[in-house]
Amino acid sequence: MLEILQNITDRLPGLIQEANFEGANIVLYTKNEQFFKDDKGKIREIVNDLKKRIELRADTKLLKEKEEVEAKIKEIVPAEAEVTDILFELHRSIVTIEAKKPGMVIGKNGSILEEIRKQTLWTPAVQRSPAIKSKITENIRSVLYAKTAERRKFLHEVGEKIYSGWTQEKSEGWARVTILGGGRQVGRSCFLLQTPNSKILLDCGIDVSSEGADRFPVFNIPEFNISDIDAVILSHAHLDHSGLLPYLYKMGYSGPTYMTAPTRDISALLALDFIGVAYKQATAPIFSSTDIKEMVKKTICLNYGEVTDVTPDIRITFYNAGHVLGSSQVHINIGNGAHNFVYSGDMKYGKTRLLDPAVNRFPRVESVQIESTYGGKNDVLPPRKDTEERFTKLIKETIENGGKVLLPELGLGHAQETMLRVEESMRTGELPKVPMYVDGMIWDVNAIHTAYPDFLSSKVRAQLYQDNNPFTSDIFKRVGSPHERREVIEGGPCIVIATSGMLAGGAAVEYLKNFADSDKNLLILSCYQGPGTIGRQLQEGAREVKIEDEGAIINLTVNMKVELVNGLSPHSGRTELMNYIKNMQPKPKRIIINHGEVSKSLDLASSLYKANRIETNVPRGLETLRLR
Repeated sequence: MLEILQNITDRLPGLIQEANFEGANIVLYTKNEQFFKDDKGKIREIVNDLKKRIELRADTKLLKEKEEVEAKIKEIVPAEAEVTDILFELHRSIVTIEAKKPGMVIGKNGSILEEIRKQTLWTPAVQRSPAIKSKITENIRSVLYAKTAERRKFLHEVGEKIYSGWTQEKSEGWARVTILGGGRQVGRSCFLLQTPNSKILLDCGIDVSSEGADRFPVFNIPEFNISDIDAVILSHAHLDHSGLLPYLYKMGYSGPTYMTAPTRDISALLALDFIGVAYKQATAPIFSSTDIKEMVKKTICLNYGEVTDVTPDIRITFYNAGHVLGSSQVHINIGNGAHNFVYSGDMKYGKTRLLDPAVNRFPRVESVQIESTYGGKNDVLPPRKDTEERFTKLIKETIENGGKVLLPELGLGHAQETMLRVEESMRTGELPKVPMYVDGMIWDVNAIHTAYPDFLSSKVRAQLYQDNNPFTSDIFKRVGSPHERREVIEGGPCIVIATSGMLAGGAAVEYLKNFADSDKNLLILSCYQGPGTIGRQLQEGAREVKIEDEGAIINLTVNMKVELVNGLSPHSGRTELMNYIKNMQPKPKRIIINHGEVSKSLDLASSLYKANRIETNVPRGLETLRLR
């Protein structure tokens, strides 16, 4: 570890005042202004030799004053860029420019950023201003910029651990994965990846449809010690993958969690909502907003395709999973190529309005772990076009009949896809123009989508770049108070989209109570319904369900129409799962099935084996599989 930093400073005698780690990256600080402005290619030479990302920054004593820097940035950046904020990280010598048109801040081939760097001596970064104002995004960014000295120290400590046993030699050691949650079930996904040098958690979720200990991953096993965990890798923000992460920090975990930036923002939002739901149900939440802040401070965000070491013998790369905004498949290089393991999380191997399809081409793959939510032989989803036509027809008939449509949705992914579908149908005249009311956290999640267009499909990204934001259409009306909710309930024909998607709580249940009595109204269930939830009961034909009402449990008779619309899921259907493996390059030598009900997991495993003659495993909870 020390040899790496010493090697670099020795090659740049008298030019470097300090050499630090920022995770797996190396940052050099110089007081030499001329060298900072033009290092004459010396940094690139060292990068080529060490094959590590190295960045040169100005020492804090060299930096221009903030007021002068702000004035200079406003002078250099065109007014058309619409700069909304300038944020300083003094201890890291970084200035972040937030703008509505970040491309105009960057300039052709980075020319404007380079001009800012040379004239202010700060290292500029740029991020997009959300088209929809969001307090959660503002709060997260304020947390990240509040204590930059603490952040710098944390990142350096992470780097020290990574490089303490780092080597470029291929390892001959073993690797294994233990199922702490998510084996033969949907919910509480959590997997412990171990090597002789590393212990890493892949996801850390909660099963919101279960009660008691069954809600959480199983940690009370000999090989799990929270102080031994080197890193957590979060595939995406849904609660069944991210919901217990703040609790880990509450219980003493102090290491990094790797994820994409949108996953960071949304997982924090969902965690805050989880606390709110607990209070509404008169139960004590298992973690607090302080624990969520700690989680945010300890995140290390990666873009798709960005490679980073996370421990001395594990290197990861994120790839698009096509599931929800920022969702990732994790390519895990163990022991400098000794074994390559792809943890796909939840993924959609098919293009949607919102996202491009999941990637299934990787540099090397020996083992792959995939979901089986819709892996059963009867889970062949109908063509998306046919499903969308049926979805639109059902809504049109209900509106024309004077009824209301309730769409219970997951706050992330499925809801945004549905909103884009409705917006397009109203814009093209397929649906009559009536208000679409948005209740619950969906609005804030929409705002986060507008802040990260690079993670969206090319079509939606182009719309956002052209200031034609579909999420800000005037058909969408935000519901932000009980009074506004009452107006929706008492008003005329409309569409309501609200959380939660399984009717396990949230605003959707309030609308169900008030819409259930009239057979003019329509309930469309189009996302996964967990066993035991109200959504699953209605999906299976129940016309009377038990529901909480002002602290009491009542029997609710459901006279409204209930329709199950398959084919719009952000999960891969049976055919997509089969094709994902069939078309995968290179072909894996082992497939591990998780995240599915028992029958679906076993059925998918059998079919994949017959079709590909590849070893296929369906581990139960607490089983351990040796990867190599």
